[in-house]
Amino acid sequence: MIIVRTPLRISFVGGGSDMKAFYAHNPGKVVCTAFDKFVYAIVKERFDDLIYINYSKKETVEHVDAIQHDLVREAMRITGVDKGVEITTLADIPSSGSGLGSSSSITVALLHALHTYQNTLVTAEQLAREACRIEIDTLGKPIGRQDQYAAAYGGVNRFTFLPDDTTVRTPVRISGKVRRKFASSLLLYYTGITRSADDILSRQKSNLGADEKRRIMQAMVDLVDPFTEAMEQDDIQAYGRLLDENWRLKQQMAAGISNPVIDAMYHTAKAAGALAGKISGAGGGGFLLLVVPRENQNQVFAAMRAYRELPFMLEDSGSKVIFDDRSYSSK
Repeated sequence: MIIVRTPLRISFVGGGSDMKAFYAHNPGKVVCTAFDKFVYAIVKERFDDLIYINYSKKETVEHVDAIQHDLVREAMRITGVDKGVEITTLADIPSSGSGLGSSSSITVALLHALHTYQNTLVTAEQLAREACRIEIDTLGKPIGRQDQYAAAYGGVNRFTFLPDDTTVRTPVRISGKVRRKFASSLLLYYTGITRSADDILSRQKSNLGADEKRRIMQAMVDLVDPFTEAMEQDDIQAYGRLLDENWRLKQQMAAGISNPVIDAMYHTAKAAGALAGKISGAGGGGFLLLVVPRENQNQVFAAMRAYRELPFMLEDSGSKVIFDDRSYSSK
């Protein structure tokens, strides 16, 4: 049995510029982090030739083409696994509509586990590229390339997306003390709303055909380097201001990115001492990320007590095999 663990991600600034509708014309750029909430892909060889799949549903099929779970089906096609296997996916957080990149993390985890099952060594770059191929090229999802790379590599990174589909990773180098202070300034609250990102992202993708929306997205891209520098310099006022500006711009990209529930949470947190807030992911629901100085956190905790906080830490590791009990291979 093989178990792969792959992190989820939190996006800070520049999100949306990883969509080809933008970076085909101007390089996109984001800064984001993996964090210590994970998805898991488990692959186990079976004695018979059937394919067993366990997620929110259970499937038992004879052929790959009959699999309903599109990510499992396409990952099996890429890796060449076609029979006699049981595949299970698990998640620390319900994956539907979380805004934390869970779909891409699951895709990366499945690819990693199935490649390992085939005794194929893969790099983080290969996993990210193959996950993009599945989600964007094969399945036609209206998403970008940030989530796949964040899941595969882990850590805090700045990613640049070039017109030829090349993705350039630049790890953000911050000392242990600065890193701990940065992480401790971030709070994550669940909005109680789950939604499909595809609707909002489809509108945003379509809107990127307009010059005005491209200018707004470019303004978000222009925040990435100053945000990264503020992180490195431990300047909470600066990176809080930049995150807040990114949220103001993001809401102009498509209808539905915010709503009355999100607005109420945001204003409650700001009134209690938060410097900034934004929805993680496409918007419309999921999790609200806040930047809060330590001296204001008790007030924010009290003001936000009606909402569920998700404590977390930054995660250095990307996708990794955490268990493999095969003493020899029959592959």
